[in-house]
Amino acid sequence: MRTLHVCVIVCVIEFDQTIMRFAACLIITLCLLLSGCASKIRSEVTAFHQWPAAMAEKTFSFVHKEGEPTGLERQSYENLIRAELVKQGLHEPSGGQKAALAVSFNAMVSAKDVRVVETVLVDSWYGTPWYGPGYYSPYWGGWPGYSPFYGPFSPGMPVARQQERRYIVFYRELTLKISDLAAGQPLYEVTVRSEGKEGNLAKIMPYLVRSAFAEFPGKSGTPRIVEMKIDAKH
Repeated sequence: MRTLHVCVIVCVIEFDQTIMRFAACLIITLCLLLSGCASKIRSEVTAFHQWPAAMAEKTFSFVHKEGEPTGLERQSYENLIRAELVKQGLHEPSGGQKAALAVSFNAMVSAKDVRVVETVLVDSWYGTPWYGPGYYSPYWGGWPGYSPFYGPFSPGMPVARQQERRYIVFYRELTLKISDLAAGQPLYEVTVRSEGKEGNLAKIMPYLVRSAFAEFPGKSGTPRIVEMKIDAKH
């Protein structure tokens, strides 16, 4: 009988170690997946345009509404947009030449408080006076000070409980418009929307601008999802 008792304990320990190794691998995998998701910015991009196939005049200039801020921050965002316009073959006028296109934009960030109530499985003794040190078996991880009377064959089973989580999500939006100055008609209007944990507009703006010109001019009136990998420098 003594020999049989030892064998049972060894089997239990090996069984529990296998579960713990599996759980550790699962946790590592989930962490890698979450870190991968966090390294990208996902935006919904919707553009409406009547962009001509051939454009004689490709000069542009930024226009500002009355009372619109024109400080260094605004200039920094204009530089980001200017770089994308140059990639599309446009350029600013020189030598007193008047621009053929007018470019205007607006960017904003707002925060919202999110409350999530989810059902989770917890220990059946969780929240009772008997929950705590002296309850768990050393076979479930070897924590010192826990009772040896609880193990994998205990009748205690997990129960469903409601758990509340609160966090802040930032809503980021960029609207950009390119108009024909002579005709006074818009040629390209695009809206970029995204949500995430980053609320600093200066950090998020490069990705919003690049998303606005992804596949330029693209299909008119067709929303699409654009993903941008976050630069490690940011």
